[in-house]
Amino acid sequence: MLKNKIVTADALHTRKDLARFLVQEKQADYCFTVKDNQSNLKEDIAYLRLNETFPPQHETCEKAHGRLEIRKIWTSTDLNDYLEFPFCGQVACIERPSEKIKTGKKYSETVYLIASLSPQKASPKQLLDLNRGRWSIENKSHYVLDVTFDEDRSQIRTRTGPRMMAILRNLAISLLRLANHRNITEALRHMAAKPHLALHLVGI
Repeated sequence: MLKNKIVTADALHTRKDLARFLVQEKQADYCFTVKDNQSNLKEDIAYLRLNETFPPQHETCEKAHGRLEIRKIWTSTDLNDYLEFPFCGQVACIERPSEKIKTGKKYSETVYLIASLSPQKASPKQLLDLNRGRWSIENKSHYVLDVTFDEDRSQIRTRTGPRMMAILRNLAISLLRLANHRNITEALRHMAAKPHLALHLVGI
């Protein structure tokens, strides 16, 4: 089911074993967000960006929800052989300065990415679109976690339990969406009534 697909994920899932699993076993590609849980990786990409003087390779500007938001992306293959991250095809830095139109208050966010996709398979524009799509999906996922899974009232609160359950819930949402289920609540009821379909979804 994942063959020839691109799997995007937040920093919680930016792991070497997952990268190997996706590329080697599932013949898929990945595009992961890099944050402080992979601090060395983040620092390497950030350092590369600081030493680049060329303009962004793609830029967008749009007005929405009372904000003016600019997105700029820089990509590079210079770290492919240096980074000890499986199947790295390129890294990227996305800068997102924005301004509230009414107040003039300014914000800025920087996002780092690592992808197995080579520049031939994913241009800067395509990587930026992938990242934007992931944020859209992530916002929808937060709603599903809060409402469908009632995550805030979960009684699992000790040791690594909450983190493991968060991973499993996000994985369930991702698998259902890859299987083209738009209504997660309805899909969960369907899977609960027919458990063999859930097993088929994970390849068992």
